Amino acid sequence: MTDDRAGSATYADHADPPGVLRRPVTDAESRRANRGWWDADADDYQAEHGAFLGDVEFVWCPEGLREADVRLLGDVAGRRVLEVGAGAAAAARWLATAGARPVALDLSAGMLRHATAAADRSGVRVPLVQADALALPFADAAFDTACTAFGAIPFVADSAAVMREVYRVLRPGGRWVFSVTHPMRWVFLDDPGQGGLTAVHSYFDRSPYVEQDASGAATYVEQHRTLGDRIRELVGAGFRLVDLVEPEWPEGHEGIWGQWSPLRGRLFPGTAIFVAEKPAD
Repeated sequence: MTDDRAGSATYADHADPPGVLRRPVTDAESRRANRGWWDADADDYQAEHGAFLGDVEFVWCPEGLREADVRLLGDVAGRRVLEVGAGAAAAARWLATAGARPVALDLSAGMLRHATAAADRSGVRVPLVQADALALPFADAAFDTACTAFGAIPFVADSAAVMREVYRVLRPGGRWVFSVTHPMRWVFLDDPGQGGLTAVHSYFDRSPYVEQDASGAATYVEQHRTLGDRIRELVGAGFRLVDLVEPEWPEGHEGIWGQWSPLRGRLFPGTAIFVAEKPAD
């Protein structure tokens, strides 16, 4: 799931802080930066968010929407399911307990290390694959379903190519469901408080958010696309859009995850979940 650095860091004024730029990046640069960042941050990420995500649970977003409740993937029993950008693979393990035959894929060895540790704790084991979402190492029509909760898509320069790869590995009639930070959140600062209620960036500026070191090498990259961009990527790959879910902030949920908070969540959406299918014909 997202680290929630997208849009901007939390700071007082409206300019990006030192070491942060909005500039074009290549897929190779994004891959190098984000693999290194997630490898280095895996321990801290799991320490901060692991309890919320669980060892055997499918949580779609910081709002706490669970696949067990909403069934966006449909009936997964007996289905071959690919979790793209799986992180510690909690969702894949939940899918296994629901009768699916999942495979968990992630670019980061650090996150897959946590997937192995969680499998040891829970006793639920799924195949783990370290690979790039832009070059899925599977045959055409190898899966019935594909999914990701904030994985891969925001972290590649050519997310349309990810859609094409997922389309390729799905069988006809297969479902593809993914959650991302709601595109409108890029208008605001990453501040869960009052500072995050004022629009400061253009929704239409697709410039990537880039953190870089003193030498100018990118160390973290996240991409912005509008809702229309995402729909065009799906349709362009051949998918049919079935639903677009914008989870509401639930009553009684007082947790804060980065820029997600009760204050902001009750005013505007923080997550967009796209539900698409590969036409059966």
